[in-house]
Amino acid sequence: MTTTEMNLAKRLGFAPGQTVAEIGWDDDCDDELRGSVEEVTGTELLDEEAEEAVDVVLLWWRDDEGDLADDLMDAASRLKDGGYIWLVTPKMGRNGYVDPGDVHEGAQAAGLTQGTSLVAAQDWIGTKLARPSR
Repeated sequence: MTTTEMNLAKRLGFAPGQTVAEIGWDDDCDDELRGSVEEVTGTELLDEEAEEAVDVVLLWWRDDEGDLADDLMDAASRLKDGGYIWLVTPKMGRNGYVDPGDVHEGAQAAGLTQGTSLVAAQDWIGTKLARPSR
């Protein structure tokens, strides 16, 4: 694990001790990002079958996967209070690219606020989503 890879997970806001559920994993997912999240948090990524509440959901999502709002609502139901979702979608020009307008619309429909979007890995863009503050 290089310093750059660890810095990426830290830049995404991952911190030691966080529990992270991973949803939507497939062969195209970025293993370096996955490894860096585990390295920074010190915990293994939980799979879709895990039932415990988590601090962060890492949601890999591609354009042809159904209804984004439904998947975001499902992901949000897994969060602890104060938790958030990193929605990770393919970059423009990549197979499965998701238009930013679709991300915004899906987040709104799911009752989530949209925060930072940044490069999450070589072929992936991450968008941070959370429940509105009360």
